[in-house]
Amino acid sequence: MTDVQTVFIVDDDQGMRDSLTLILDLAGYRARSFASAAAFLDAFSPQDQGCLLLDQRMPEMTGLDLQNALLERGSLLPIIFLSAFGDVPTTVRAIQGGAIDFLEKPASTDILLKRVEAAFAENRKRRETAASEEGILERFRLLTPREHEVLLLTTQGMTNKDIARHLGISPRTVENHRARMMEKMQASNLAELCRMAAVCPVRSP
Repeated sequence: MTDVQTVFIVDDDQGMRDSLTLILDLAGYRARSFASAAAFLDAFSPQDQGCLLLDQRMPEMTGLDLQNALLERGSLLPIIFLSAFGDVPTTVRAIQGGAIDFLEKPASTDILLKRVEAAFAENRKRRETAASEEGILERFRLLTPREHEVLLLTTQGMTNKDIARHLGISPRTVENHRARMMEKMQASNLAELCRMAAVCPVRSP
């Protein structure tokens, strides 16, 4: 995976694509443009980093359609919508879908570049969060079924004695399971374990 962030431009208007590419090039950004949502999807990789400048009104697949397709593919790219025909319902749907902004064409160069910088920062944040959560899930998958149960009951506020009665085992056995579980999860305290459990698929025993 490369750490280079790219501004991906998707717009069916060649003049707009050329204009945006020139603005970004002059500002020192790496840019790639696509004439349609389908063309972008063909080239898209979940490892892509940067942000997406996305036109809303395009034939065959609209900007909102592309946003939905990217969400289904687990894309972390922040989206900045650009449209000459913005309306409140469309803007609301775009923001609810995770877009970080909806700008009317033509957006000023200063505002556009500021939004791109904000989008790059958001991309880094999303990737750091995803990497952290994946690390937690990898550790969670190392737990035995009994350790899964102890994790869930511990984060529900039960004491070792409560857990022992609930599972029908001795408090000493619970203590051993809990110690191994905390070690595998690399949790130093209960508060940290609770934060980790929030991203784990724990189920009631």
